[in-house]
Amino acid sequence: MDALQFDLKSKQLSLIQLPVPSKLAENDVLIKVAYAGICGTDLHIAEGAFPCGEKVVLGHEFSGVVEAVGSKVNHVKPGDKVSVDPNSGCGTCNYCTDSNYHYCEVGGLNNTIGIYRNGGWANYCVVPNNQVFKLPEKISLEQAALTEPLSCISHGWDKIQPIPIGKDILIMGAGIIGNLWACVLHLQGHRKVIVSEPQEARRKLVANLNTGYEIMKPTDLQARKAANPKWGVDLIIDCSGFGPAIEQALDLLNPGGQLCIFGVASPETKISVSPYLLFKKELTINAINVNPFSFNKSLGFIDAMGDRYLAYEKLGIKVFGLNQYEAALAALKTGTIAKAIFKID
Repeated sequence: MDALQFDLKSKQLSLIQLPVPSKLAENDVLIKVAYAGICGTDLHIAEGAFPCGEKVVLGHEFSGVVEAVGSKVNHVKPGDKVSVDPNSGCGTCNYCTDSNYHYCEVGGLNNTIGIYRNGGWANYCVVPNNQVFKLPEKISLEQAALTEPLSCISHGWDKIQPIPIGKDILIMGAGIIGNLWACVLHLQGHRKVIVSEPQEARRKLVANLNTGYEIMKPTDLQARKAANPKWGVDLIIDCSGFGPAIEQALDLLNPGGQLCIFGVASPETKISVSPYLLFKKELTINAINVNPFSFNKSLGFIDAMGDRYLAYEKLGIKVFGLNQYEAALAALKTGTIAKAIFKID
């Protein structure tokens, strides 16, 4: 089978041939992959800036069809359409038993499918059965490829509540995560939202969502603040992972405001924070790490959002074959698309 494998030592991503897995443990599920997304984390991995396994098939956002199951798997069967939660925990430590398996020392980001275990950038992938979710009838495999990023947003949504309707909100970054956040906010009734994005192509992409949100450049935000020093917003959701943008965000918050750090920054990124500013404005900073027990909530979001929000052309998603991975990565880096997804035959 075809597989895109990353070699940590050489920092090279290569399309290779691997045998189709033929032996399953009793709790394993073999999935024929249909769609697999490229995440910003994958870009960091490909640059050698994010930890991963030594030689691993990447791809932690994917959907597919069950090909075979182990002897003790009974909640899915061959032919079922599914999506995969790439994260898990040991199940016994204090973090796991407190429903925070993403903090687990042997789970969470330390054992993610597609980062430390072979993932979905291949024709087939073996997954533990408790990380496989059968799709509701209305959800397509295309939509289900977005379950993982939306499950992270669902976790973030829970952490930043309550957000009363009418609050002023700023989304920083109009890649796929910023666009999905815009969709979730619009679905929930929020209308006083600004989306800030430096790249013109991505500003045009987020405009395709027809939310009526104000879309501007970061320099426009600075100009508005300079013209009216009292101007600000109540909630900022940073989807850029860009240190200077996060620093700027704190100055744009109203008293009592909240900053949600959602974008995954490089481990080398540092920011400078004024404790006095935090004290004076009584600000809250929430950082979001993956998706503990939020996969079913994500499927609920997808069911409610449908093609009104999740059609690929509206979100700025372009589909590639596995053999087009170089073009896919290049398009993401230049910002001409919001997201690349592999359609795997």
